[in-house]
Amino acid sequence: MQNRRICWLFCMLVFLVACGPSRQSAYSPLNKKSPAILQEDVMLLQKILEANHPSLYWYTPKDSMDLYFKQTRESITDSLNEIQFKNHLALLIAKIHCGHTTVRFSKDYRKTATQFQFPAFPLSIKTWGDSLVVLGGSFSQKAVSKRGTIITSINGKTNKEILDSIFPYISIDGYANNYRSQLVSNQFGAWYKTIFGLDSQYIVQYIDSTGLAAVDTLRNFNPGLRPGRRPLPIDSLARGFVRPSRKQIRAANKFNQRSLQIDTSINTAYMRITSFSAPGLRKFFKQSFKTIQEKQIPHLVIDLRENGGGQIINSIRLTEYLAKQPFKVADSVVAISRKFEYGSHIKQSWLYWFPMNFSAHKMEDGKIHYRRYETKHYEPNKHLRFDGDIYIVQGGLSFSAATMFAGNLKGQSNVTIVGEESGGGYYGNSAVHLPTIVLPHTGLQISLPMYRIVLAGNRPKGAGVQPDLPIGPSSEAIRKGQDLKLLQIRKLIQSAKIPN
Repeated sequence: MQNRRICWLFCMLVFLVACGPSRQSAYSPLNKKSPAILQEDVMLLQKILEANHPSLYWYTPKDSMDLYFKQTRESITDSLNEIQFKNHLALLIAKIHCGHTTVRFSKDYRKTATQFQFPAFPLSIKTWGDSLVVLGGSFSQKAVSKRGTIITSINGKTNKEILDSIFPYISIDGYANNYRSQLVSNQFGAWYKTIFGLDSQYIVQYIDSTGLAAVDTLRNFNPGLRPGRRPLPIDSLARGFVRPSRKQIRAANKFNQRSLQIDTSINTAYMRITSFSAPGLRKFFKQSFKTIQEKQIPHLVIDLRENGGGQIINSIRLTEYLAKQPFKVADSVVAISRKFEYGSHIKQSWLYWFPMNFSAHKMEDGKIHYRRYETKHYEPNKHLRFDGDIYIVQGGLSFSAATMFAGNLKGQSNVTIVGEESGGGYYGNSAVHLPTIVLPHTGLQISLPMYRIVLAGNRPKGAGVQPDLPIGPSSEAIRKGQDLKLLQIRKLIQSAKIPN
């Protein structure tokens, strides 16, 4: 009897071990699901957004959003794989015009994503307006791969046709379209592949170095393959690579998140902050402004071009060192509900339930207000406040808390905002708490902002923060590796030293 029980337990163990990997390996982003199942996920998503999203109808009227949901369901007439279904949802969600409401692939997809990363589009491309300019290419022997090359079409599609096909899938705050350009610039190949699929080759028309129209043909890029040879073994790819220590990795990550450098030639401090969620920011700010004060630096450049936001409190702390007057975060910070009717489909909804029930208050308008950000006035730092010239550098990726920071200082007498329109809304956005919806049938994830923030009701609605000194990219600057924005700031600082 004992031997039979042991045998039975052993068989069950073998069965469980065998089943585990097979279920995991069975996933593929190309696996298709039936229209009925996909439509159920769309219907559930609509119910969740209607119950909790504070700005579902801020830019798009309810009857229009209802129509878009209906059209999305009706457009699913055949089985779709995860990539195809994500495109359907992204196109729908973008109609809300909320940059914090985005669609992400499922957990299963992200686990296996590297398996489907290659083959890939062979060029790295910077885009703005209707321009496509090469940053680099996989096949250096090709003239079109040269940095700064101006592209005019890919596989018969003009630049405008390509971008007009990609942009509608990207969520933005209001109509701050520059965010889309910057986002696509970061991963042009991935966006091209997601929207147009994988082509066997790419016929690229471009302007050559003599200014004449030219054409070249490129194949897909696969780092493990060389023409006419077998894939390189992993140890060959890694040969000669010296793994950095943990201390070196931490130092590099810290420097990448925030840094302060002093240019003694023009007596200027350059502060770069890529996220307001980076650890140790408060200490960094204090040490930085202490250094600036001790060295009597009269000019400060704050680079937020890569800053997608983060913790609002860190944005506030930085503002305290620069603001001339007391300031507050917003005119209103409002949620439509603090209940999670569909909490079983929202990751860790209980984690957000507590602050929304104990830190927010239901007001006479029937909505939930985060009063601290509506009423508290923050005072400028008394001891380390910087009174010199301030240059804030921003771009399309400057978003959320970074936009709040720039917006609070815009118009101050010693502040000049340089660059391009921010990606985050100048009038307001939807954020504070950002739980994640997980659709039950497909696993797709949708971020769900809980509060609508009106930063200042007297600001124009729909656009990002506009620069005081607009400076956009250029193909010549890309070719030369120049940072036009920092070059112009340098000229301004140098010219200020020259007496009239």
